[in-house]
Amino acid sequence: MKRPLLALGALLALGACTGDPEPGPLPGEELVDAGTHADAGVPDAGPEVDAGTDTDAGVDAGSRPVDPFADRVTAYAFGDSAGFGQDRFPDVVFGPPVGAGQNTGSLDVLSLGQGGSITLEFTDLFAVDGPGVDLLVFENAFQKFGGDIFVETASVSVSDDGVTWFDFPCAATDKDGGYPGCAGTHPVHSAPDNGVSPTDPAAAGGDGFDLADVGLSRARFVRLTDTGLNSYGGTSGGFDLDALSVVNGQLPDGGVP
Repeated sequence: MKRPLLALGALLALGACTGDPEPGPLPGEELVDAGTHADAGVPDAGPEVDAGTDTDAGVDAGSRPVDPFADRVTAYAFGDSAGFGQDRFPDVVFGPPVGAGQNTGSLDVLSLGQGGSITLEFTDLFAVDGPGVDLLVFENAFQKFGGDIFVETASVSVSDDGVTWFDFPCAATDKDGGYPGCAGTHPVHSAPDNGVSPTDPAAAGGDGFDLADVGLSRARFVRLTDTGLNSYGGTSGGFDLDALSVVNGQLPDGGVP
């Protein structure tokens, strides 16, 4: 189910009007003038968090039934041009994806900003290596009418213990190849009110990751890092995280849900 295009004006704040992503300035270089990016009047969600104070953030979704979604944020560092979604953080990255369909991006997201990162933990259902895709990452990519898909990429790393990390290779400059290995490249079709399962890789949308590709049998932690090659400006720059979901899962005691 697609959302009405009345939301399109607000979507401009998430970079929708900038066209295909182009390599942006690297950290330490001068940022693109924010005046060249549409902000569509989206209010600043507040000052950026000091990256030096956010390790082991310890913010979680509270007590709730077992589900396939992220439960806890263990670390985060917002980059330049972040801000959007911080007024709803951390709840905005918990729970199911709120997709808006093939041609519209969701506003239920957290913008990481240039080079920003976030680490999330599954506490009640871990991702395990099973048949095909084991984990789905949902951003707010969308297909422009009659055109390409607007993407903003992040690299994905996974860990079972939060110490040893395994990185999925992310080809963030390979537009013709569809940015293989990166998150943020496919529109999101699953939403709480449309009946599309958020754990079905064939229907949910988002970007799928197979733990076998990095040689890991179980993942409790997922780290997403903005590639620095996206659109930046205002308070909604870079990769916009909606949600994570476990496709092949295991309970902490080794059982299955």
